[in-house]
Amino acid sequence: MQNSMKVAKWELKRNLKNKTFVIGLFITPAIFILFFFLGTLFSDSDDNTDTAENMTVYVNEDIGIFEDIEAINQEQDLGWNLQTTDRPQSEITEVDEPYTAYLFINEQSLEENRIATYTSEEADPLFPGQLQALTVPLQLIKAEASGLSQQEINQLMEPISFVEGTNQGESPSNIEENSLFDLENPWETIIPGVFAGIIMLSITFTGMAIFQSASQEKKDKIAEIILSSLTPSELMQGKIIGYFMLGLIQVAVFIAILLPFTIWQTDIPILENLFVPRTIFFVLIALLSYLMFASIFVGVGATMSDVASAGNMQGLVMMLPFLQFVIIGPVISNPDGIVATVGTYIPFTAPLTLLIRLTLLDSWPWIEIIISVAVIVLSIYVFMKLAGKIFKVGILLYGKNATPKEIWKWIRM
Repeated sequence: MQNSMKVAKWELKRNLKNKTFVIGLFITPAIFILFFFLGTLFSDSDDNTDTAENMTVYVNEDIGIFEDIEAINQEQDLGWNLQTTDRPQSEITEVDEPYTAYLFINEQSLEENRIATYTSEEADPLFPGQLQALTVPLQLIKAEASGLSQQEINQLMEPISFVEGTNQGESPSNIEENSLFDLENPWETIIPGVFAGIIMLSITFTGMAIFQSASQEKKDKIAEIILSSLTPSELMQGKIIGYFMLGLIQVAVFIAILLPFTIWQTDIPILENLFVPRTIFFVLIALLSYLMFASIFVGVGATMSDVASAGNMQGLVMMLPFLQFVIIGPVISNPDGIVATVGTYIPFTAPLTLLIRLTLLDSWPWIEIIISVAVIVLSIYVFMKLAGKIFKVGILLYGKNATPKEIWKWIRM
């Protein structure tokens, strides 16, 4: 292990002295900030346009709802310029003033569930959707006029939710006790999931450099010199540890730059939802993901004489981390679906699929989690063993890329 740590330190120093790596280390978060500012500029431009084109809404009503509409306008930031009007509906055939609307609300319109609305041709396209915000207060007024008690009105207006079916006799409170997340605070699950995802992708993609490292040592013909003072297993382990440390450094720089910027520019409660026990478990999944892919990269990297001349098989191995993104759409849209469940049990898709599912699900399927983690751990053990056999022979093979037949022979040795 001591020799492996020496290799890890050597890989760490060599890359940190590489100007390309150091520049990329700081330029990546800078690019994210740049795109954010560009988006803000366009957003500000749109906001200025919206401010200049706020809707003027004239309300003709005789049921005392105008104050409620003003409150909704302020709470939901609709941006309406509200005015009362005595202008009768019969006088309006069309609205000539741009960005102007007229609403006529009375007892008859409530009984018919039809509110007469007149809008100018030049109007905010979001205005029809914004009008839906008035539905609830109008329904309350209608319910009160029907002589219902406050308790009956509250029960009538309570939203209906669809929950997982329960056995007869099981109370709804049991369902709530089994829920691990507070649905009123989605950031409690989203922030740890995003944080772990950044760690997983950063150190995994950094670990892909093991490919180039192993083949470069073969190309420069220094592998024999290195192996004269340590074993192939120690060299392989040192590379995995070294690039793992590089990945953590990259994540630390990324977060150190972007986290304060994000806190400054947004109202998202990041810190209070980041340092929670759930984050530790998510980060553990990310670390297991790195170990699995790194063991594959270091083994296959040793079979190549040159990255530029990598064969089809080696090129396909490089694409393994991206396989997870193929099913990311179905997993997000239905984290309990068949695609998400099956993806949880496949080694190459399990880490990211598991992170997404645990971020989106209201309650965790512990059996599936345990099986998925066991699959990843078992995959790490198997890939490490196979990579050790391949690396031992492949690192000393010069002049050509190993064929699948040769790699299979090394594995059976």
